[in-house]
Amino acid sequence: KGVRRTGGLEAPFVGRDRELRLVKELFHDSADAQRAQLAVVTGIAGIGKSRLAWEFEKYVDGLAGDAFWHRGRCLSYGEGIAYWALAEMVRMRCRILEDEEPESARAKLRLALDEYVPDAEERAWVEPRLAHLLGLEEGVPGDQENLFSAWRILFERLADQSPTILVFEDLQWADAGLLDFLEYLLDWSRGRPLFVLALARPEFSDKRPGWGSGKRSFNSLYLERLSAAAMGDLLAGLVPGLPGDLQGRILDRAEGVPLYAVETVRMLLDRGLLAREGNVYRATGAIEDLEVPETLHALVAARLDSLPPEERRLVECGAVLGKTFTKQGLAAVSGVVDAELELLLGGLLGKEIISVQADPRSSDRGQYSFLQDIVKRIAYETLSRRERKAKHLAAAEFLASAWSAEEDEIIEVVAAHYLDAYHAAPDDPDAVELRSKAFEMLVRAGERAASLGANAEAQRTFARAGELTDDVLARAELHERAGVMASIGGRQDDAAANFERAIELFGSGGATHPAARVSARVAEISWDRGRLEHGLESMDRAFATLSEEEPDADLAALAAQIGRFRYFAGQGDMALERLERALEIAELLLLPETLAQALNTKGVVLCSRGRKTEALSLIRKALDIALEHDKPAAALRAYYNLADVIGQVDQAHESAELARDGLALARRVGNRYWEWSFLGFAYPRFALGDWDDVVAREGGLPEEDWAQARLAFGTLLTAIVPVRVHRGQLEEAQRSAGLFAELEASADVQEQAQAHFAEATLLLAAGRNAEALRCAELSLETRHAIGISHEAVRESFVVAVDAALALDDVSRAEELLAVVDTLPPGGSPRFLQAHSARFKARLATRRADPEEADRLFMRACGLLRELAFPFYLAVTLLEHGEWLLVQDRHQDAEPLLAEARDIFERLEAKPWLHRTAQHLSLGRTTRL
Repeated sequence: KGVRRTGGLEAPFVGRDRELRLVKELFHDSADAQRAQLAVVTGIAGIGKSRLAWEFEKYVDGLAGDAFWHRGRCLSYGEGIAYWALAEMVRMRCRILEDEEPESARAKLRLALDEYVPDAEERAWVEPRLAHLLGLEEGVPGDQENLFSAWRILFERLADQSPTILVFEDLQWADAGLLDFLEYLLDWSRGRPLFVLALARPEFSDKRPGWGSGKRSFNSLYLERLSAAAMGDLLAGLVPGLPGDLQGRILDRAEGVPLYAVETVRMLLDRGLLAREGNVYRATGAIEDLEVPETLHALVAARLDSLPPEERRLVECGAVLGKTFTKQGLAAVSGVVDAELELLLGGLLGKEIISVQADPRSSDRGQYSFLQDIVKRIAYETLSRRERKAKHLAAAEFLASAWSAEEDEIIEVVAAHYLDAYHAAPDDPDAVELRSKAFEMLVRAGERAASLGANAEAQRTFARAGELTDDVLARAELHERAGVMASIGGRQDDAAANFERAIELFGSGGATHPAARVSARVAEISWDRGRLEHGLESMDRAFATLSEEEPDADLAALAAQIGRFRYFAGQGDMALERLERALEIAELLLLPETLAQALNTKGVVLCSRGRKTEALSLIRKALDIALEHDKPAAALRAYYNLADVIGQVDQAHESAELARDGLALARRVGNRYWEWSFLGFAYPRFALGDWDDVVAREGGLPEEDWAQARLAFGTLLTAIVPVRVHRGQLEEAQRSAGLFAELEASADVQEQAQAHFAEATLLLAAGRNAEALRCAELSLETRHAIGISHEAVRESFVVAVDAALALDDVSRAEELLAVVDTLPPGGSPRFLQAHSARFKARLATRRADPEEADRLFMRACGLLRELAFPFYLAVTLLEHGEWLLVQDRHQDAEPLLAEARDIFERLEAKPWLHRTAQHLSLGRTTRL
């Protein structure tokens, strides 16, 4: 308690009661309702953001209950240093000092995790990823989903024990990765008492427009200028008896900015015109005629000008180092010896130019910091370019020597100092050397950002490094790396531009292999944009080029991807040819990710050809490899395809369980794409009769951003449209299908089948039977590419025969049934056998063949009971019962109709329930 109390100048807290009350209420709402809350406090420099946070911290400090407090500051180097503020918070929680030795820091991290993360398996998974954040471990998989998940788990486990508070200062300097993580944390941990308080200047909204505003937990507070009355109270509280004319001039100049008033009082203290009496200050002489600077900038500049030269130079050196700095760093940049340095620092502390961090929980305990960022900025601006160069160079060399070569945690800071030194004097004789050092550091900084999943920072840093070298191939490689980072972040325009530039540079340097490799990446972007054929042409050219050289990982990955895309294009033979090449290379070179992906795709292709046993073996092996080698992207795709193939062999329960496991993994590693995909994988739930779950899944998908969840929405169509139709919700069904009508024109045969099925289902429900038949047959045609067991294809078979019978087109119905009859025994799913028996029973009723009709209806019901598909069982029972009523076999019909009614009631299939109820009523009336 009270660890951050200060004895310096502290103005009365005035004019912000409403804002502080709101922050307190949001915190208590988070704690009491067990939900995450985000409060973004915005305002100009000096308006009181930090003071508001300080008052809130004192309030939390005085509460009877426990709360975990974390504070982190975003650094103002370039466009932010990846996750610096977050790393500060983790250090704070683990009591790790910023300059702690790695071995000691790792031990403290382990102790903290023992205390806060009780599950041993979870702890083992989280520790290396947190160590990587702190720069204590390399070689951790750098995919953002894994890292975000591990970092999230720490704060979730803290929140499981006590309300947890995260205060981010200077959010306008935050890197894009940190902002992404905060959105991720608030989204995934929304059911926990996490309170995020972010302080930012107005320019933050320009850097990241709309950040956070789409979240239910988002709350925004804008700090307006204080009223004249509040400013008067502030001055009166600080300096009672201040002459009215002088007070008026200060208030006029301050324009509602409290920092102006506080800095004016500090200026008076500097000049010896005020003396402290208890908690207030009183004039020591005549100050009525004091000239008050017109702006806050001028006021701070005047304060700095009044400092003794030695103190002024020390402030300038500190400004080069940043908002906070160590005594050792200041000594290295200023050249001032320890004894003199202590004396000068004491003077600056007394004048409240700087402060010292005394909080024992803080990772920067013992470091010095500017009380106000504006003081640092103005001090820096007064330096000449020559002085800036010398001091930045000294800072870079100090930091590079203070941290070992293996520790890249501050590499971005070192890079920024070398870059600033170079830009200060780009024509000096040592400019080439400085540029080379800046280039080396920026590349390392980009690699660190990439390893942390901070793809935007990595992209920006690689691009900046590329500007510093004249080596054509090095620039090409950096454009490629920037493009990869952009692609990972979903910034496909940026990715394409970087890749195209890389291809051009590689080509000019005669590097055909890397040029081909990058052209394959451009092809993947073409596929993402729906230009599958164009992408395949580019990939084939790249494959031909790479095949001229020794097989490597690039060729294996490209072959595996071509195989996948050829399957989507309905070209199974070509797909298998490329997949075999990928598997051959992946086995020889021990490439687990490529091996898993190629086995997976091969399994899918074989499944489409009816070789399901082989397909299941391959995909199960792909899953085993992906899990063993911690390749979550490959594991998630394997879970998905395994669930799909299992479903195609009529094992809906196991399919649903696999999808559940895949969904759990997607949520654990924070992969939103695959979470959406598994939510969209709703067909087993439709088949098993869990229709409410199907509807709920639709609500969990991002309708406004459906292109990013294309797979999810396409597969959802085979479940949500029939559920809506069979519940009588035709408008809702039409809306669900209408959102994705463009899938009918897709080059992906799976998407074509899904879209045609959805449309056929709607047309049949509307009584437009001829159109329904044509549309269902379009979906059926895709069976040659994706197999007749695919849920969209087999459901289209049902719609097609229903439509043909509704049109009294018996010959067409028989032609469709022949498609199933001619299937070999191992290639005929029981689902299709059941419906074939059902439809043949209906044809038997038309031929007045009661024995055959009875036999076939009962066979269909028996198969559907085995499959545990309640809806189609109920439909078959209803159709059988209706025919029995026509045959005057009311006693036989009633139990069938009653069972059908019970199923339809549970499913809330109102049109079917109404139809069944009518027949039950008719049966009872007839008996009476």
